[in-house]
This record gives sequence, structure tokens and C-alpha cells, in this order.
Amino acid sequence: MVPCVGGAAGGTARGSPSESWTRTEVEAATFADARLHRRFGGLLGQLAAGIGKSIPQACHDWAGAKAACRFLANSRVSEGDILGGHMAATAERFTASRGVVLLLQDTTEFTYRRASANAIGVTKSVNSGRDAKGRWRHHTLCGLLMHTSLAVTEDGVPLGVTALKVWTRSKFRGTAALKRVVNPTRVPIEGKESVRWLDNLRRSVELLGEPGRLVHVGDRESDIYELFCLARDLGTHFVVRTCVDRLAGDGTHTIAAEMADARVRGLHRVALRGPEGEAMDVVLEIRARRVHVLPPVGKQRRYPALDLTVLHVTERDPPRGREPIEWKLLTDLPVRSRRDALEKVRWYAMRWKIETFHKILKSGCRAEESRLQSAERIANLLALFCIIAWRVLWLTLAHRADPEATPQTALSEREITVLDRISLIRRSERTEEASLAAYVRKLARLGGYLGRSRDPPPGIVVLWRGLSRLADIELGMEVATRPTCG
Repeated sequence: MVPCVGGAAGGTARGSPSESWTRTEVEAATFADARLHRRFGGLLGQLAAGIGKSIPQACHDWAGAKAACRFLANSRVSEGDILGGHMAATAERFTASRGVVLLLQDTTEFTYRRASANAIGVTKSVNSGRDAKGRWRHHTLCGLLMHTSLAVTEDGVPLGVTALKVWTRSKFRGTAALKRVVNPTRVPIEGKESVRWLDNLRRSVELLGEPGRLVHVGDRESDIYELFCLARDLGTHFVVRTCVDRLAGDGTHTIAAEMADARVRGLHRVALRGPEGEAMDVVLEIRARRVHVLPPVGKQRRYPALDLTVLHVTERDPPRGREPIEWKLLTDLPVRSRRDALEKVRWYAMRWKIETFHKILKSGCRAEESRLQSAERIANLLALFCIIAWRVLWLTLAHRADPEATPQTALSEREITVLDRISLIRRSERTEEASLAAYVRKLARLGGYLGRSRDPPPGIVVLWRGLSRLADIELGMEVATRPTCG
């Protein structure tokens, strides 16, 4: 089932299908006054029509660009206000969906070139090579960090952003330097940046409700014992990739020792692409065992021991010259069969969707090319881009999950009309069926998609190009058909 984007989730439309898709993502937003709400809706539509363009290009004139900059600089506007309507629409799409919904979490960095880092802040220190005397040079990168939670169905269809945190550092201290001063395992989670993982999980569960349907999915950075305990307290679930060999059993050994003699639950064959694009089949061995996991030594008085399932996925007979595939996963859910094990592995593989989401932000929306001069303004712009990036990802994946869905679930009547008129010019498209998949292919052709018999389905790049070009064609048609005076 593909939740509707053009109207409210579950098919209860908030207006006629001809209305812009932005109406659904804007309507429930709450701002300090109605003028900010109207400006937000207009700016979202302009940026969505000009994906990858600068604010002056997207707004077309000085007055529009000035209004956009004033909106982003307004002290009464925050990223929470901007995403409020989208998150409400995400909750409706969640209610309309069925089955398990995965909460994908990840952090990304946005780097900017500025003469001074005071207005924006810093992210990290990098090595920039050696100077003339052979000494290592280091410089600090200016920018922001963003931690996002994205809800997706088991088929990979994104329902929307459920939590977002944007922050910046006034200074950067390396992890190695900190470890020489304090043992990080003894620092309370509330005093670390990693508390963002817990905050986003808590906010997502609060937004969506039904915690039993939610499964948090994270990479090795989310291997946090406090997160496991929070998931238990909230009544929700998790599948994370682990990087810590935790104490297990009675505390005299670790998880690795218990998994050493775990039996193979099954084999799984997957098709991959090699480093040069060649197709190859890989056989994976899956081991699973229920393990009594203990908290870190410094936190055993505060947190209880947990019974968790450990899954080890390893490649059988890996070829020379390539690192073997190996995943070590941890989940609170039971694994009683090969089918259960494959399900958890497939859920973790969905984590890549949020990497794609961040790619749209950086390469499609070109968020790192913004010339805004303060962290607050950039954060507001990133929140706007998150809604646009979600729609591009939704278009990319929704038609694959339900190819027979109607085009009105994702496109406005105006967009459908323009694509139909373009099809009349291209006679080869006349016979295409009136489905969402057919119209997504038409849209992708505007972005350079060839649509040959062996080509994969349209991807994010051709779709964000197609959306931008479609908006230009719509504008041209509007100018051509608008009556003139005199």
C-alpha cells in the first residue's frame, strides 16, 4: 500500500487533486502569525520547483529573494516550525500504512567556506597535508551537523521525517584527546552528543504512537546501551549494527565468546555489483543466538541487563583482494527461524535509504552551496530542503512498491497534464498506461532517463532533474496561456 502524498494519508484529501503537493506538508504547520505560514508555503513551492538552484534563482526576483531571506532570518521561525506540518502529515501516512515501520537514524555534516567560523560554528579538524618543513597541517572545518530520523515502510517507501536535530560546535576537541582526560563509558549519556540518538527515538515514538510497530535501525554509531534500555522502556524495538564486544552471561566472557560456537541458521544468496560494475553472487552465512547482555561496568548500577538476539552475517569463501562482507547485528526481537533472521538482515539493509536522503540534500538541493551567513538561517533552510528531499525519495521508491497506484497519489493534476502534453510530442509514449510508474518514467525522461528495456527503474538524480525541468515547462505553459491586456 502506498500512502497518498497529494492529499491526506489514507485517502481523505484535504483538497482537490489539482492542488500542489505542498499543501499537505504545509497545512498543519504552526507559526507565530498567518503571514509566516503563507510565506513558508510559497517558499517551499519555489525551492521545490527549482531544486538545486540558489535562493535568487528559485525566487526569480529581488523582492522574492529578500522575502525568503527575511523568513529564514526571522527569530520567530525555527526548523521545528518548518517541519511541523510535514511531521503531522508523516504521522497520518504512518496511520494509513500497515505492518512494521522502520525508523532510520543517521548523522551527516554540512561544510561551508567562510572567512570566520564564529557565525556558523565548526564540525571537525582535518589533516590538510604537510607544510614546506614536513610538519602536518590541520585546519578546522566550518559547518553544521544534522541528525535525522526517517520513517520507511518494510518495502522501503519513506513516510517522512519524524525527528530532526541541527547543531553546531563553538570549538572542536578530538575524541583521542578527550579519552586521555576522561573515560567516555563513565560519562552520563546526557552529557554526550550521542544523546541525540535517544532524543530522536523518543520524539519519533511520541509523534507516531504505536511503539510496537516501530523498529529503530542504526549503524555502529547507535550501538549505545542506553538506547537499548530506552527502547525497552518505550515498548519499541531496534536493530543496530554493533561495534562493541559487550559482557555477556555471568560477566566472565563476552558476546564474541558465546557466538563462537553458534550454529548457522541458514544461507542467503545475494546479487552484488563488483568494483567495476560486474555482477556477482555472494553467499552469506547467518548465525543467531539469544544472549544475556550486561551493561558497561561503569553503568551497571544504573541500567539492567538485557536479553538480546545477536546476529552474525558473514560471507562464505570471499574472493581475494576484497574485504569480506560481515555484519554484527543486535536486536531485542526474537529470531526463531531462518525467515526471522533474514527479515532482520533485510531491515538493516534498509538503512541505506537515509544515506540516499542525505545525498539528495547535498547533491540535489545543494545545501552546502548556500551563502547564508548564520547557523540559524542555514538550519531553517535545511529543514525546508528535508521536505523536498523526502518528496524526491518518495517518488523514486513509491512506484516500485505499488506500480499500479494512480498518478494522483504523487503528482498534481497540473503536473499530469503537462506530462501528457509532452507525451503527445513524443509519440513513443502515447501507449503508456495511466499508472504512477508510467508517469514517474515520463518525469524521469525529462531528467535524462533513457528507459531502455534493461535499464533499472529511475533513480533520484534523473527525478530531481526532471522535477526542476517540469517546473520550468509549467511556467512556460502558464505564460503562453495567460491572457494579455491591450
